[in-house]
Amino acid sequence: MSVLTVQNLSSAYEKKLVLDSLTFSVNEGTLTGIVGPNGAGKSTMIKAILGLQPKISGSIEFFNGNEKKINQRVGYVPQRGAVDWDFPTNVLDVVTMGLYGQIGWLRFPNKKHRQLALEALEKVSMSDFAHRQISQLSGGQQQRVFLARALVQDADLYFMDEPFAGVDAKTEKTIISVLKELIDLGKTVMVVHHDLQTVPYYFDHVLLLNKELIAHGPTNETFTPSYLAQTYGGAIQWLGRDNNDRSFVQQ
Repeated sequence: MSVLTVQNLSSAYEKKLVLDSLTFSVNEGTLTGIVGPNGAGKSTMIKAILGLQPKISGSIEFFNGNEKKINQRVGYVPQRGAVDWDFPTNVLDVVTMGLYGQIGWLRFPNKKHRQLALEALEKVSMSDFAHRQISQLSGGQQQRVFLARALVQDADLYFMDEPFAGVDAKTEKTIISVLKELIDLGKTVMVVHHDLQTVPYYFDHVLLLNKELIAHGPTNETFTPSYLAQTYGGAIQWLGRDNNDRSFVQQ
């Protein structure tokens, strides 16, 4: 079943075209890496899909047109640099914010909600930091907290914008483990990702983007030297493997 259908999506930033007529669909239960060079429009695409960035044209359909409770069914983890980490709040409160779609904005979380937030923190190995001020955490710890906030929402479709950027090896391992657990539960996840070396190991689907859609599909069919050359204009040097498990260097 398709959980997301994008038709002819175009968007501009300061009168400059950033996305040009993107059309694709994403199936339920897939873990998709969104890959492309800097300035390719990866973050803009996510924001346009979520209605956080104006679009020039195109249509977005979630869950085959079943629009009920979309805010609860779609989760979003923004880039860490887009968050005000000096805001005076603790870790548990940040994670509990992921439940406000269920709690309601004019109500206070109860014991059950706090317990759900603590369980989400446990999944990302951050329960010991529940009462720590968010500004006192390292970059990797902050990223894990925002992942926990997305988890507690229990969405069906998640968008994550560079969750691996600037994190330590332990945090990266934790994040990919959680993402694969989500897929096992039938969730769908789309991740903006920069490390080409790990793409074949992390994602079962890849969306290659450079202002326009280059390719989208299963990783073994899409993450190839030919498509990568089109995506990066040949301007990469990377040792990878082709569909026959042979090493190649794309320059």
